[in-house]
Amino acid sequence: MALHVQMINLDCADVAAQASFWSAALGLPVDENDGNEFMRTIGFERPDLPRMMFLAVPERKTVKNRMHLDLHADDRAAEVDRLLALGATHLRDHEEFGFRWTVLADPEGNEFCIAQG
Repeated sequence: MALHVQMINLDCADVAAQASFWSAALGLPVDENDGNEFMRTIGFERPDLPRMMFLAVPERKTVKNRMHLDLHADDRAAEVDRLLALGATHLRDHEEFGFRWTVLADPEGNEFCIAQG
């Protein structure tokens, strides 16, 4: 049996805003035929990648993520600047074992990393 990642789900308060942020961040369009005020997806046009689904929930994020995305960039500093302009928040920078990464948070506080190694 083989598994592959089909969908990455993210709970959020503002489905449209989160879908818009991650659409711009990853360069994947919001799926126009898949969504409402409770759910939106991005990435349908790229079957080689997992899609992302944004689900409305009543509770706000209160603690550190148990799982997060690690994204690779050829130019980490430029991507960090671009994501900050889109509404991300800079949390911290790391350099260890020849790898450099920046921890950011999306507009609702979900952590993710931008790495360059």
